[in-house]
Amino acid sequence: MNPEILKEICVHKMPFGKYKGTLLADLPVSYLEWFNRKGMPPGKLGMQLSTVYEIKLNGLEDLLREIKRQIKKPHRF
Repeated sequence: MNPEILKEICVHKMPFGKYKGTLLADLPVSYLEWFNRKGMPPGKLGMQLSTVYEIKLNGLEDLLREIKRQIKKPHRF
C-alpha cells in the first residue's frame, strides 16, 4: 500500500453528499458500506474511499489515528 494514500485520506475531506467536509478517514462505516453496495465514485476518490472502507472493515483504524497524530505534530526545524 502506498503511504501517500494513507496520508491523503487523513487530510482530504469528502467533497459532496451527506458527509461533505468530513475527513475521509472519519467517515462512518455505514456510509462506506453504502458506497460499497451502490458503487464507489470513479477515479481517485473512489480508490480513497475503498481504502478507508478496507481499513475500517479490517479493524486497522489505529493506523489512521497514528497518521493523523503525526500530521498534527508541529514541525521543528
